[in-house]
Order: sequence, then structure tokens, then C-alpha cells
Amino acid sequence: MSTLTYEQRAKTHPNKVASKLLNLMAEKKTNLSGSLDVRTTKELLRLADILGPYICVLKTHVDILDDFSYEGTIKPLKELAAKHKFLIFEDRKFADIGNTVKLQYSSGVYKIVEWADITNAHGVTGSGIVAGLKAAAEECTKEPRALLMLAELSSKGSLAHGEYTRGTVDIAKSDKDFVIGFISQKDMGGKDEGFDWLIMTPGVGLDDKGDSLGQQYRTVDDVVSTGSDIIIVGRGLFANGRDPKVEGERYRKAGWDAYLKRIGK
Repeated sequence: MSTLTYEQRAKTHPNKVASKLLNLMAEKKTNLSGSLDVRTTKELLRLADILGPYICVLKTHVDILDDFSYEGTIKPLKELAAKHKFLIFEDRKFADIGNTVKLQYSSGVYKIVEWADITNAHGVTGSGIVAGLKAAAEECTKEPRALLMLAELSSKGSLAHGEYTRGTVDIAKSDKDFVIGFISQKDMGGKDEGFDWLIMTPGVGLDDKGDSLGQQYRTVDDVVSTGSDIIIVGRGLFANGRDPKVEGERYRKAGWDAYLKRIGK
């Protein structure tokens, strides 16, 4: 678990996306990622604009949008990202052989590689998934891109633990420049081998304990104290009548205070 500041880590990180992210986290004093699983572009853009000042990363699932289009969805979303200084993370969870994920990342309706700063992948198919996604990034865009590996999940009964998690960490070691870290519940080590992995943690809540579909929530202090760099919050920011502006600031402050405590400030 890193006790260095985000600024210190930004100076030495080998990936440009990670370095940019760490710097804007320090500038905006936020380690909050807003997860916006909504059905319409209008709602996605509305929430992105309200939450923009409080987040460092906007996490999307564009395949659940009923009205997705590159011009109508992605272009204004990228404008909001520039306006509010946040990165875009498409939570695609790739899980196939290298050649297939290369095509899924770069082709089809969504063309994720063209607009998402960050995406993620399961380790189930081996290190070829990293090579395939990296090849698409290098061939299809001049913009820097980054990959997170799914080491652990927040859902009840998840099989992503033990030997699977250890194997996924080994896969991440296959590319120090492209793989920037993990979706996980705690620190994944690696510092003694020269890796500075960013840990993004889902299933964070200040109020709810879980839902009827297996989601389990942990507190902000709990996840940050065990190694999380970025807390991922979804429904806690806007669902059930919550005010996204109020909740955005509430979670931003909670996450930042937990980070300051971890680094001893």
C-alpha cells in the first residue's frame, strides 16, 4: 500500500494516463469515481455535468444506453471531461482471447479505444488479453490508453479470489506500461518489484450495506485504509432521490479525508 502522495507517484509512473490521473486527483482533491449506469444519454450527460467537479474518473457502461451514438453521446461526454477535468473509464470487462478483444475494443458500434482513457479486463483467458488490447490501442489511436485488471469483485459469491487473483496479478506484470492497476478490494502489492499499481474499488457506500442482487458495500475509510486509491460509487450518488451535487461533495470529502489519513497528513 502506497503512502506516497498522488503528486509523488505521478512523477514516476510509466503510464501517461495514470500520471495524468494522479495529477488531476491532487489538483481537484478527489479520489472519487462516479459510476453512472443509466439508460439514456441525456441522463448520463446531466449527471456527468453535475458530478464533474467532484470526480476524477467517470465510469460508464455505454452498452446499456438505449440511444447511444458517437456524435450524440461520446462527443459531448468528452467535452464535459475536458470542462471538469475527469478521465473516462469504460467498464467493459473484456474476457476473451487476444484477437477477439482487440476487435471488441476497436470496432463495432462503440469503438471504445477511440474515447475511453481507461478500460478493464478479466484475467481468465491469460496474458494474451493484455497484448490484444494494447495492440488495438497502439494501432487505432494516438492518445494514451490504460488497462485495469479485475483482480477482485464486490459481489457476493464472486470467484475472483485466491489463486485466480494471484494469477491475474501475474498477468498484470506482463506489461508495466499499459496495465496501470486493478479493480480490487485491497492493495495488490508489487512495489518491491517496481510496480506502482492504482487500485480502484467498487462497492463503496456511506449509507447502504448492499442490494438484493448480491452487491456488498464497504465504508470509504475501510477501502482506502486497505489500499484503495480510487473509490467507485454509483447509486449512492444519485439513486433513490439523492441529490448528486450534495452526495458528490460528501463522497469526495470522505474519500479525500481517508487518503490524507493514509499518507499521514
